[in-house]
Amino acid sequence: MLQVQNLVKHFGGIKAVDGVSFELAAGECVALIGPNGAGKSTCFACLAGQYQPTAGTIAWDGKLLNRLAPAARLRQGVARTFQVAQVFEALTVLQNVQLAAQVPRRLWAISAFKPLDTQSHDAAMALLEKTGLQTLADQDVLSLPYGAKKRLELAVALAAGPRLLLLDEPAAGLAEEERAGLMRLVKDLARQGMAVLYTEHNMDAVAGLADRVLVLIEGRLAAQGSFEEISRDSTVRRRYLGESGAGAIHA
Repeated sequence: MLQVQNLVKHFGGIKAVDGVSFELAAGECVALIGPNGAGKSTCFACLAGQYQPTAGTIAWDGKLLNRLAPAARLRQGVARTFQVAQVFEALTVLQNVQLAAQVPRRLWAISAFKPLDTQSHDAAMALLEKTGLQTLADQDVLSLPYGAKKRLELAVALAAGPRLLLLDEPAAGLAEEERAGLMRLVKDLARQGMAVLYTEHNMDAVAGLADRVLVLIEGRLAAQGSFEEISRDSTVRRRYLGESGAGAIHA
């Protein structure tokens, strides 16, 4: 279980995150939303290890993560993706996943005399099949359409065998059909027992998909619950969704 207690992150006199607490269990798919400047990116960066919290605690399976670097968190089973897909464009699709699969063993422990193409081949192909990329296995990543790069980044994150998956706007930059397909895959990962937390601006990637929704406003947790519940919250409607409940789709 992910346990976040009284998380605080200040930048000088700016309180970007101001006392946020929540929990996330295995098998849950939870969305973190809010207006621009609400503190979502800062909160997410604290969870992923890019920022050191000013105060509060972040624990995963009872282990305190506060001072662990992203690589150390990955070895604890915590993986992340980025708003703009981060993949190795000089490698093929398959090689990206094969390389990521070596991370739990640490890259320095891999034999320099063993070609990358021979390592974790079957496991990597299985992940490409799961993400719908198996027919593109031998294609150079540089030539991939952006939607395929987003799916590949997810496959790369999964290659290290995480139990907690942090997704930073997984649907960003995708067309509606691509967005729906990727989010169905994300939902399936949670159903298979993974804990999933994702930030998102597109409400069609939240409604009907997230088991719970956390709403940040001005660095504080303003509401949480199902999408239907937070859509009825007067503060959330006034400050974020709008009275129609749809104003955040392009926020």
